[in-house]
Amino acid sequence: MKYDVIVIGGAFAGLTAAIYSSRQGMKTLVITKDIGGQGLLTNDIQNFPGFTSISGFDLASKFQEQALLYGTEFVYDEVTGVEDNNGLFTVKTREEAYEADALVLGFGKTPRDLGSPGEEKYKGRGVSYCSICDGPLYRNKDVMVAGAGDHALQAALYLATVASKVYVPQRGNRISGSEDMINDAKALPNIEFIYESEVSEIKGDKTVNSVVLKNKSGNTTEIPVRAVFVEMGYVAKTAMLKDFVNMNNEGEVLIDMNGATSHPGVFAAGDVTNIPYKQAIISAGQGSVAALSAINYIHRKRGKVAMKSDWKYIPTGKKEEKLKI
Repeated sequence: MKYDVIVIGGAFAGLTAAIYSSRQGMKTLVITKDIGGQGLLTNDIQNFPGFTSISGFDLASKFQEQALLYGTEFVYDEVTGVEDNNGLFTVKTREEAYEADALVLGFGKTPRDLGSPGEEKYKGRGVSYCSICDGPLYRNKDVMVAGAGDHALQAALYLATVASKVYVPQRGNRISGSEDMINDAKALPNIEFIYESEVSEIKGDKTVNSVVLKNKSGNTTEIPVRAVFVEMGYVAKTAMLKDFVNMNNEGEVLIDMNGATSHPGVFAAGDVTNIPYKQAIISAGQGSVAALSAINYIHRKRGKVAMKSDWKYIPTGKKEEKLKI
């Protein structure tokens, strides 16, 4: 399918780029494994203008809601390669291939794989890296969260609101994470922690139908579930960009003041770039710059006048609630 702009990444940089691109009438697609990226690791963001305190989960959800309001489309998949075919870019994922006139690289760090047998086979078919994206698909079904720490606990707490049962294996004999989240999870009857166990294999037919857990003694137990939500933290995955855009020794994409990379038509923003300050607000600002630059690149290709700002007023029928301070 053909788009004007494809944004790779669904965290603050990518979502902001999508908002700006969609508002200017660009057919925009976001390809991402999850929504929020590393922002989901924090429950209390206090330095994002407009909010005295907001969780990464809630902030990312607001970003996505706004992008959807202006027509952004989303695909939850992992990008495996990017090609330039005479100025028309092809973005390949594990499931499909998409085309666009311009690209915005805004993926920062991506969810780390679990590394267990069956994971690769069932990606997108029961193996998910985004509880808020795919959780509603498993309403009233049994699921499992594979991971540790606050990120896994947050996913479990959310999934407990939609799934009938949430299994959370722990490698040790105690739960890792913040005390408040542990207490909240323990208080819910549909969250079950399984100690001294880890995922040995993910099984199924067309989709996931069970997970084999191996305990400390080497014994295995097979638990019927319909989905596995992998919460193993994040890792930078820029290898697919080698020889496509210039990068530094740390694997960060080099950009200029307009978010442009060394490859015409490709722009970048956020943690994937060489900008030293890795903050949510800076990623969002860079996302807007990259999007405006991508829009102008397309305008020039089409013989239109370049724009300098996002000036459009688009009636949405929605208003923000006033903050009570």
